[in-house]
Amino acid sequence: MLNSKINVQINVIYLSFPSISPVFFSIGPIDVRWYSLAYIIGFIFAWRYIRYLSNSNLNYDKSSINDKLIDDLVFYSILALIIGARIGYVTFYNLEYYSKNLIEVLYIWNGGLSFHGGLIGIILATIIIAKSYKCRFFELSDLICVSAPVGIFFGRISNFINGELFGRPSNYFIGMVFPSADDQYRHPSQLYEAFFEGLVIFIVLNTFIFYFKKLKTPGFISGLFLILYGFFRFMIEFTREPDAQIGYIFNYLTMGMILSIPMILVGFIFLYKSQNK
Repeated sequence: MLNSKINVQINVIYLSFPSISPVFFSIGPIDVRWYSLAYIIGFIFAWRYIRYLSNSNLNYDKSSINDKLIDDLVFYSILALIIGARIGYVTFYNLEYYSKNLIEVLYIWNGGLSFHGGLIGIILATIIIAKSYKCRFFELSDLICVSAPVGIFFGRISNFINGELFGRPSNYFIGMVFPSADDQYRHPSQLYEAFFEGLVIFIVLNTFIFYFKKLKTPGFISGLFLILYGFFRFMIEFTREPDAQIGYIFNYLTMGMILSIPMILVGFIFLYKSQNK
């Protein structure tokens, strides 16, 4: 739990970093970590929630999607997410190092996954499943996008517990000293991302589904997800410490910002296509 002592100075609320072990529990020599648990919860939720939505009256066409399709979609999306996230990290964030240490590309347990790379992997998997089952890509992508924020939420909470991907030195809002960083008060940017990229996006997308029936407009939910995630990620990058091996690009931008811009543009294209069919 967070330390109850809170100091407010100028525009910053200073909090103490909670003492939570990255290991949720151990069975003999096997450690089950919060980060692994976050992925498991995210995948199980996505599987069950996609099944629920696909069988509801909210869906575009229940006849084109069955449980076997969903099982295959989730299974291959999991593989594509992990492979894409790793390749994305290697390519976008540390290509010079891994080009000289190729075997370490396989060392996923040492960390290094990219959301944007995982997104590309899931898109490719969805295209393949849509062609295999002869259904529309957006029918499947909308279902994935509306369930994804739950996994994002728990993933960012796990990043926070691990004390990784911490923010820049904080002069406003919230400040916290991360044991894995230095003695400076820094933004808990992982919590910002969990709130906006996870909770807020989930609420917004589901509002459009349950109140405005937007699953019946294939592509709308996918477009809205890309726009919201891209926008929130771009803005939160202003509080997030850039990767040490890259630093700032053009003295101002981070890699996360650059990768989020195409997401926003593609999102608007999806929205346009969904409304003009």
